Amino acid sequence: MQIADQDIVAAIRQGDESLFEKVFRQYYSVLCQYANTFLKDWDDAEETVQAVFLTIWEKRENLDIQVSLKSYLYRAVHNRCLNRLRHVAVQAEYQQQAAYDGIQSAETPTQTLIADELSVRLQEAIQQLPTQCRLIFEMSRFEELKYQEIADRLGLSIKTVENQIGKALRILRTELADYLPLLILELGLNSLADFF
Repeated sequence: MQIADQDIVAAIRQGDESLFEKVFRQYYSVLCQYANTFLKDWDDAEETVQAVFLTIWEKRENLDIQVSLKSYLYRAVHNRCLNRLRHVAVQAEYQQQAAYDGIQSAETPTQTLIADELSVRLQEAIQQLPTQCRLIFEMSRFEELKYQEIADRLGLSIKTVENQIGKALRILRTELADYLPLLILELGLNSLADFF
């Protein structure tokens, strides 16, 4: 008999180690494969997935999952991978900056400032999207998955995926509308769609 996700989460919250281990065994391999598509390093992928499960177990008493357990796990691994990649990128940027110190950037300081600020605002706006809407948007834009792949992975119809992407874009355009004049003047973009 299939146990409902809410019952699984409730049992984990209560400290059910055997059920937690069952969930771990069920999802570990596919989540490692998923993480590896980002990190391109199997050891890093395994470490990332293990860290996700460890965090879930350590914070189990406050576990609050509003989507399916599968979606939650993919999302948690996705976020941890992005954080890892950001960390690696910052390190690489620092090393490159140190190596080429003194060479002027092609971007003006104003352009860099606007791009950085817009990037921060974009991340904040994405985090404000409804959970499923945000997950689908990130899978489409950051993982570059096709709508059919997203639908298959999340067990949704393509129409639902299309609607959620459209909803995300409408919300983000509204949230970032104040930046459009700066984008046109400083970054040479015709619209926010060019930034996405």
